[in-house]
Amino acid sequence: MAGGQYILWATPHSLYAGKARSYLIKKGVPYREVSAADPEFLGEVIPQVGHMVIPVVRTPTGEIVQDTTAIIDTIEACTPAPDFTPPGPVQQVVAHVLDAFGSNYLLPLAMHYRWSYRDRQELFLRTEFARAIPHMPHEQRLETAGKLMTRFAGFLPNLGVTEAVIPAMEESYAELLAVLDKHFQQHPYLLGGRPSLADFGMMAPLYAHLARDPVPGFLMKTTAPNVFRWTERMNCAEIEDPDFPGYEASFPAGDALPETLEAVLKVVFAQWGPGLAADAACFDRWVSSLADPAPGQLVSHNGARQVHPHVGRISYPWRGVTMERGSQPHSLWHFGRAQAAAAALTGAEAARLAVLLDRTGGAAMMAIATSRPIRRENNVLVLG
Repeated sequence: MAGGQYILWATPHSLYAGKARSYLIKKGVPYREVSAADPEFLGEVIPQVGHMVIPVVRTPTGEIVQDTTAIIDTIEACTPAPDFTPPGPVQQVVAHVLDAFGSNYLLPLAMHYRWSYRDRQELFLRTEFARAIPHMPHEQRLETAGKLMTRFAGFLPNLGVTEAVIPAMEESYAELLAVLDKHFQQHPYLLGGRPSLADFGMMAPLYAHLARDPVPGFLMKTTAPNVFRWTERMNCAEIEDPDFPGYEASFPAGDALPETLEAVLKVVFAQWGPGLAADAACFDRWVSSLADPAPGQLVSHNGARQVHPHVGRISYPWRGVTMERGSQPHSLWHFGRAQAAAAALTGAEAARLAVLLDRTGGAAMMAIATSRPIRRENNVLVLG
């Protein structure tokens, strides 16, 4: 591949493409972004992946990598600098928690603001979706885009987005924006002066859907302008930001966290904890229903390969309403990375994390466990 270049197959309006793109920009590796309508992608890459999904990256050595977590892991392993892994073990656990929260929990909220307000941002969305449809006149592409949009909007009920819960969802988002905005008034990134997994995971929903789409974009700019500024910062390789004169481009020493980040963690644990516990209980019920739950068995309610499968529907109380949605094993798998990092701590490090979790209300959520581990193999989730 010319110049050791990475290829990123993506679209501007894709939630997870926003995460991968931001990482590639910050990492400073040479890359070229190619539309998901690329014939090579559709004819050669997707058959290797096994299902239609973006983003996908091809490395300079020709390896095809799908899923933003796998993309970041792959590039970090061969390109250690600049280093986005905080030096502190507690800092690393927190980065994993926020990565999983942004990449999973905030997906339904991002989808809500895109599709529940479709009538107020129809032309923008049609135009964005039409960009990925080749070889048609513009008006025909817009018409085809509208049909594709209707399909995506149809995902809302399975994500738990219903009229009954929308007010609670929007209230929860306002809480999150408020603590994030206060944090970004004082710090350029979530863990201090350098981006980390925490920032890339949160970038997934907070950029393509919640900062770019007109309705949530207006909300973010008018109620949390420092969060919007952070999304701009995350798409710049380097930025001399006058908001933070003299702020060192490093993580805090001594495994410390910015004080304002604790308020963010309190919101994360309070908002995500009930749903994650319900996901774990549903997963265990699904495992117990299997005649032979052998290692390597596909995690799916119907045997289909999916990026975000479910293994049954769940119902649980949340913020004064009843949340009903498809279960999210991917959340359990992704959050499991944070739990594994936490379990590896001993002595003073483990004690320091325990104190932090006690202050932020995260101990119960970190203790959530499933009867069987979940692995990711060949671009799908399987039983461990």
